[in-house]
Amino acid sequence: MVHGGWTYIMASKPHGLLYIGVTNHLAARVDQHRRDEGSAFCRRYGIRMLVFAEAHETIQAAIWREKALKAWNRAWKIRLIEELNPEWRDLYDTLA
Repeated sequence: MVHGGWTYIMASKPHGLLYIGVTNHLAARVDQHRRDEGSAFCRRYGIRMLVFAEAHETIQAAIWREKALKAWNRAWKIRLIEELNPEWRDLYDTLA
């Protein structure tokens, strides 16, 4: 499946600060965050761990999902992360 977009969540540490983003090239975008070339928020608070990623067929679908996730309360976001990544592993190394 060719992905049109990704919704992703990054964290400063397990249960730390969270950042929700959207991109059409996940590996490159996460690499930017890890090199402090991503968002100013991530740079300021040391948010470098990819803890959740979700592929979408279109970038528009990814944007809609990003907006929905940003509206969720923190407990829901943590539950979503822990359903797929209970150990809060950095998923960056799993990206192809």
